[in-house]
Amino acid sequence: MSLVTGQIPLVPPRPADRPGERIKVAALGGGHGLSASLSALRRLTPDITAIVTVADDGGSSGRLRAEYDVLPPGDLRMALAALCDDSDWGRTWRDVMQHRFRGTGPVPSSLENHALGNLLIVTLWELLGNPVDGLKWAGALLGARGTVLPMSTTPLTIRGSVRDEVEGDGVSLRQVDGQANLAHASRFGSIQSVEIEPADAPACREALDAIELSDWVVLGPGSWYTSILPHVLLPELRRALESTTANRLLTMNLRTQTRETPGMSAADHLEVFRRYAPDLRIDAVLVDPSVVEDVEEFRAAAARLGATCFFDKVGAATGRAVHSPLRLANAYHDVFTSFCSRDTGSEEP
Repeated sequence: MSLVTGQIPLVPPRPADRPGERIKVAALGGGHGLSASLSALRRLTPDITAIVTVADDGGSSGRLRAEYDVLPPGDLRMALAALCDDSDWGRTWRDVMQHRFRGTGPVPSSLENHALGNLLIVTLWELLGNPVDGLKWAGALLGARGTVLPMSTTPLTIRGSVRDEVEGDGVSLRQVDGQANLAHASRFGSIQSVEIEPADAPACREALDAIELSDWVVLGPGSWYTSILPHVLLPELRRALESTTANRLLTMNLRTQTRETPGMSAADHLEVFRRYAPDLRIDAVLVDPSVVEDVEEFRAAAARLGATCFFDKVGAATGRAVHSPLRLANAYHDVFTSFCSRDTGSEEP
């Protein structure tokens, strides 16, 4: 129902295409980081394919994954919601997809903390028997400005090695299984390495095609070890990223000191990425100058990836460490335009 007129639209509205909108973009990541990039990119083009991590095992997604043996729907739901446009239809369905049930009755609710969008996606999967088809139907219902795909149709598990400090200035390494457990464990130690299981899981075929046919591939922002790196840990996906003729853009986070990356600088993030994907060339790195402590060190790390640095203020005006969709869209536009004009110069922070 339209929140303005109180009437139910017969079809979801489609934004009119404008000249220059037809650039094809594949955006990779998960969670709030991918939502940020999608919210920006949908302001630039309707040809977006979101390729989403499928290793979440916490909260509503983890419960549905365990109970129904399906892909975790949460990050896929967030990507769909981010692609809803700013019309009555889009805003209403975005809120519907993100709505979480909170029981208020005297009896504990089995729906407690489930997101309605997660239940809708799992319903479509059960009815259609195909995760890609289910996401297409969900996108059509929402009027999503783009396509959402899982990075693999096989549920993945993240395993990490966490370095803990012990008494006597010693250290110990312990193995942690599961994304939720790894995020919790990293509060008390630093992640040293990550891997996914099954290590040889097949990538989603449609995702591989989207990477091959895109003009730009955008990775990040997002949790470095659990949202960004899984895409290069999947062999088929990493090879597709290495071989595509698309330009590749890596978007940095607005904070370097997170639960997953304590003590790491912005340059350290790039070095970790290069360690897991040494043959993957990155064309551009977009970073807010506020997170770069040593500009020359950062430029050098980017150069080892083959990348040109673009410094731009992309954080929200509130000062919180969240991306502004409009600022990020403008920054993406500048990067895309720069490469189209063969001018790869960058602005100083």
